[in-house]
Amino acid sequence: MSGIAVTRRTSFSLPPDIPIADWSRIGHQINAISASSAWWLGDWLIYGRTQYPNLYKKAIEQTALDYQTLRNYAWVARQYPVPRRRVSLSFQHHAEVAALTPLEQDQWLDRAERFGWSRNGLRNRVRASRKVHRDELGTGRSLKIQMTVPPSQKQRWMQAAASESEQDFLAWMVAVLDDAAAATLRTTDEGRVEVQSGG
Repeated sequence: MSGIAVTRRTSFSLPPDIPIADWSRIGHQINAISASSAWWLGDWLIYGRTQYPNLYKKAIEQTALDYQTLRNYAWVARQYPVPRRRVSLSFQHHAEVAALTPLEQDQWLDRAERFGWSRNGLRNRVRASRKVHRDELGTGRSLKIQMTVPPSQKQRWMQAAASESEQDFLAWMVAVLDDAAAATLRTTDEGRVEVQSGG
């Protein structure tokens, strides 16, 4: 690429007449940095707290970084060891379910990946699920479901449970029903759970 790109805190100036391939590559690099920066800052703070427990806070105060924002990044990063972080999902997706158990986090992130949910889509489905769960707990009653299915169908379901998720059959059935409910329900701004037609 001829010429020099100039970066400033509030601008990015490109040289005139750069080839489209270079322009596109630069955009991909900027997007990758933007998508990764919250993880990087969270991991950076975790490192500082571990390596310099008595000095890191003072060092942060001498920078322009907002300590509370960094603490939030570090808290989310701490909930997800690197192998559990999803490259296909944003940091914000992970933050939405960070307060859940690791198993619940993985289940919700699996669904977000599978169905292509936005961060807001994930948030709405988690809220709807929590509201339904609270309502069920409020009734004080469990729901018992009995079904009669042909052996061939039962066998197909059990094979799907074993191969797709490595869960036992009952856990797989509950996860499938949860996925169907999450894809169908949404929470309104007023907190009501409604059925939605599209995914």
